[in-house]
Amino acid sequence: MALRLFIATSNPGKLADFREAAEEYEIVLDPVPGLRTIPAPAEDGLTFEANAITKAIYYSGFAPGEVVIADDSGLEVDALNGAPGVRSARFAADTGLVDSPDANDNTDVWNNIVLLQKLDGVPESQRTARYRCVLAAARDGEILHTAEGVVEGTVLEAPHGTGGFGYDPIFYLPELDQTMADLDIGVKFALSHRGLAFDELLTKLSE
Repeated sequence: MALRLFIATSNPGKLADFREAAEEYEIVLDPVPGLRTIPAPAEDGLTFEANAITKAIYYSGFAPGEVVIADDSGLEVDALNGAPGVRSARFAADTGLVDSPDANDNTDVWNNIVLLQKLDGVPESQRTARYRCVLAAARDGEILHTAEGVVEGTVLEAPHGTGGFGYDPIFYLPELDQTMADLDIGVKFALSHRGLAFDELLTKLSE
């Protein structure tokens, strides 16, 4: 019988990534029932792990008896002392840059612009960064396992590539000479922070 997991995210990019992996592992993966109508919990943890655990425990209450996974992930830039880190999704908003109610969601664009502005003048050798993801699995309010994935890279001075989401267009992988936004989704997930964390979590769940 195929393993069924519920995931606590409505982010289209994350859903696409996880569903790509679910097909490979023959896992049934669905969003938590009614996710879009469930008020989101506060993500005020100081670490990715703390936020992932909070979300997994919270959303597992809306899928009794089922395994619910939640992630918290983001970009850590060495020249910015690890920022944006847990504030990755809200980096631009923290500076006051937000879309008007009638605008398209340009959050990723604004986040990239703010990051590039903060790194203006920083030489290539000092633009090292990493994507980090922590996944937590819970059932009925209790944590079963957590897993972490990390991928190292650098931040470009300008976006490149049309795929991916978030900081993918400016996150460069030197060993591949490509950004995350350049990669096919299957290749991307296999080597990404999210894919590495997912592999580790599935190993723990299968045990």
